[in-house]
Order: sequence, then C-alpha cells, then structure tokens
Amino acid sequence: MKPKKKWILSDTNSILRAKTSEVTFPLSEKELEYIEKMVCYVDASYFKTVNNIKPGIAIAANQIGLKKNIIYIHFDEKDVEHKYLLANPIIVSESPTYSYLPHGEGCLSVEENHAGIVKRKYKIVVKAKDLLHNNNDLTIEATGMLSICLQHEIDHLFGILYYDRINKENPFMVDEKWIPVGSNV
Repeated sequence: MKPKKKWILSDTNSILRAKTSEVTFPLSEKELEYIEKMVCYVDASYFKTVNNIKPGIAIAANQIGLKKNIIYIHFDEKDVEHKYLLANPIIVSESPTYSYLPHGEGCLSVEENHAGIVKRKYKIVVKAKDLLHNNNDLTIEATGMLSICLQHEIDHLFGILYYDRINKENPFMVDEKWIPVGSNV
C-alpha cells in the first residue's frame, strides 16, 4: 500500500472538530483498514516528503475519517525510537511545568500557516490499549517531543487543533519558566 495525500482530511472538515468514540474490541475490518492507512502514511512520510504527501510523525484516526480514539506515533529522538499505536489514550497525570516547540507545531490536516507557540505540559502520563502488542494495557511516561506529540494527537480526539491553543493576543508569548523542546528528532 502506498500513502495518498487524499487520505488526510483538511481542518475545514467537520469530522476534525467532533469528539471521537471509544474503541471496542475486537476491532472491525473497517477499523483495521483505517489503522493500516494511518501506519502506512506516517511510516512512509515521517520527516520527509514521499509521493507528494505531507511529512509527519503522528496521526489521529479522525484525520483520515475514522471517528475512533486511535492515534499512531512514529519518530526517532536522540537514538530512541518512539512507535505507538494506541486505542483509547487518556492523559492520567501531567506536570505543573510547561514546554513548547520554539518553531511552533504543524499538522497533517492543516494547510494554512498558523504561526505561534503552543503551550503544552512538559511531562504527562498516558494510559491506553497498545494495538501493536495484543491490545495490552500500556502506560507511557513522556517528556519532551513525545509528550508534545501525544498531547497534540489526543487533542485531535476531542476536536481540538494545535492552533486553538495559540494565544490569540500574543501568538509568540513564552514564559521564561517554560522548557523549549529541541527539534533534534
């Protein structure tokens, strides 16, 4: 299977603004087909442009039209591979400290430039079903880029896009206590 640009819904599509539904098991054939597309797209595109598709490191199921609580993340950071296919992810704990990407965030579904800083929690703990490993329960303690990526994708499941979190009055506002996350992924 080769990834296609047309798989990705634009942020103008109402599906991206709707809350997704909980995943039940066993997964349906339709859900498995969408999951295959999610994995195919990110694995073929992360941090590079292939076949005219936008590069990315993660995707939520609603970005390709499946209104279910599923996200896929795949990238390398400081010689550590982050690869997660999660069902029903929830943030169960978060630090009081904030972080941000100095260059701002992007999204596969967003074509228009929305410049600004997105304030995220520096450390989070996520619980989910691990679809890569027999649907086992999984707990992820994440900091840095992984934390930001998880928060970005979980936001999608609630119909929230990254630019909704940019300060409208002062888009580039950064507090000196916030931790910048490097782009060395």
